[in-house]
Amino acid sequence: MTPTERDGVTLTHLDEPLFDEAGATKRDLVDYLDAVTGLIVPGLRDRPLSMIRVRAGQQPFMQKNVPDYAPPWIQTVTLWAESSKREVRYALCNDRRTLLWFANQRAVEYHPTLFLAGHMDRPTYLVMDIDPPSGGEFSHAVAAAKLVRQALADLGLAGAVKTSGAKGVHVYVPIEASGDDAAAATRAIAVRAERLDPDLATTAFVKDEREGKVFLDSTRAHGATVAAVYSPRARPGVPVSFPVPWDDLDAITPADFTVRTVPAMVAGQKWAGQPWAGQLPEPQKLSADLVAEGHEIPIARVQAMHEGKRRKRAARSEG
Repeated sequence: MTPTERDGVTLTHLDEPLFDEAGATKRDLVDYLDAVTGLIVPGLRDRPLSMIRVRAGQQPFMQKNVPDYAPPWIQTVTLWAESSKREVRYALCNDRRTLLWFANQRAVEYHPTLFLAGHMDRPTYLVMDIDPPSGGEFSHAVAAAKLVRQALADLGLAGAVKTSGAKGVHVYVPIEASGDDAAAATRAIAVRAERLDPDLATTAFVKDEREGKVFLDSTRAHGATVAAVYSPRARPGVPVSFPVPWDDLDAITPADFTVRTVPAMVAGQKWAGQPWAGQLPEPQKLSADLVAEGHEIPIARVQAMHEGKRRKRAARSEG
């Protein structure tokens, strides 16, 4: 097929399947991202970006480093990655041309940081990632999200909600806080939500301790990333992480929002440039009491690491 061009970006192999079970072509991905450029780019702008790409016939893989063959007009920022002990050159997806170039590279998922480049210790959001248990219903995640909403309201805070594009939801709370304080507050809010209905929700990081409950993941902090609002996901049907008014959560399913269905939903609506169609509140300050409460709660990943080491020691002694 003859390549086509948009905004100076040459697009190739558009009629190839995006990936197995996608039910969509590369053209569907490109057309989708082009249609929602004005909606997705505001959530990506100036944020170091990780992407999940899917090459034909291969498994999806996470890409953080911008490839050497990327065009020089793609903006980047270089940061130290503690996990890999090296510097990583991240892309900043600040315009349509950059988004189209990555779409042509079969970048399906877009995972920005919670902070803006140059402000690593000032996250603009705290995020609660809410996942139902294996085999659990989406309605369970919705019920748990409402617990988080109530916990926020009890603190005088407010957030917006979106489907994760997988099987759960993300609650975003715009904040003014340091990274450590935001992480602590997220832990405290998760524990408060868990207390509202401990039969439904849990903050247990270790899976076999969750007892079939919905997991309130409070670990999205510091250098963590989250699938961007309007980001496609590399899953069957290519669902999209989509913002939903709180009052509509009970009436939707994640499968309602895909790269094929969303363009018609947003067509003609004056959402471009508006954060989540006006659903996100203005940045909010975190109370000193909430932050102090959170600092007393163990960090879930660290706690899980220590528990894993304890179990290994116990297994060795029993053996």
